[in-house]
Amino acid sequence: MKIVVFETEEWEMEPLRSLAVDHDVTFVPQRLKPENAADYADADIISPFVYSSVTAETLAALPNLKLIATRSTGYDHIDADTCGRRGIGVATVPTYGENTVAEHVFALLLAVSHKMVEATDRTRRGDFSQAGLQGFDLMGKTIGIVGTGHIGLNTIRIANGFNMRVIAHDAHPNEDAARSMGFEYVSLDQLLTTADIISLHVPGGADTDHMIGEAAFNKMKMGAVLINTARGNLIDVNALLKALATGRLAGAGLDVLPEEPTIREEAELLRSVYMRRHNLETLLADHVLLHLRNVVITPHSAFNTREAMQRILVTTRANIDAFLDAKELNRVV
Repeated sequence: MKIVVFETEEWEMEPLRSLAVDHDVTFVPQRLKPENAADYADADIISPFVYSSVTAETLAALPNLKLIATRSTGYDHIDADTCGRRGIGVATVPTYGENTVAEHVFALLLAVSHKMVEATDRTRRGDFSQAGLQGFDLMGKTIGIVGTGHIGLNTIRIANGFNMRVIAHDAHPNEDAARSMGFEYVSLDQLLTTADIISLHVPGGADTDHMIGEAAFNKMKMGAVLINTARGNLIDVNALLKALATGRLAGAGLDVLPEEPTIREEAELLRSVYMRRHNLETLLADHVLLHLRNVVITPHSAFNTREAMQRILVTTRANIDAFLDAKELNRVV
């Protein structure tokens, strides 16, 4: 089998390198995208990360492909419909970072609630004044968790440790978890109008695109805080800017942005603006967010701990091994 692993760094190769004993394995530091897919036309198995673009155009250049073992929980970077029609399996890593991302939620939330970035920057300049640095306690606040999968439930577990009141919304409520962990399921509208802090934990895709837009922001409490460690497309960033400007939101903590792969590379940004291949309005809105003092943004790094990355690689190897043994493991397609 020809196996190609994309978006790799040297340390990531070790758990997968031994596949080369029986198979042809290639490690590629770049992302997979339509422009370079033909270079790997003989691949039977590919393993991308979330920044690869496994579109229908990309897949058309991979005629031998049988399995995509993505090193992520989400798979909205993969055209699952095309994979289904062609009989290409898609395997994910469903549970590698449930505690890791949940911890990052509170890193963002505490940075916002205690104005940590501004306080740190000010102190480094030798300014020890307290003006404008007053924050707020988490204890006693109501946190609304949208999506109670593995990460959402771990976020609830941590919220309980802060003595917060927890409400949640999910299309498929886990009533056993609600009873054992002491939280309440409510409608999305009730969550939006009640929560002091809202944390998003739902997958990306057409069904959730801009689920937090102007209408949703208008239902939120004045001075609410929004945390998003899930997918950038969940939030309409133009509506987010308006909510921040009017005080509807006191702050936001974001690990994801709609156009983040473009923003990460300025050369790509300039080319995409010139060619109109991306939503320019969204790109500019994202850049405005980067400079707001009441917004804390991290570079899609919530998953990135030593322990979580090791779990990703071990599970990816298990997914590939299962396929090679004609078994199914962690398949979503």
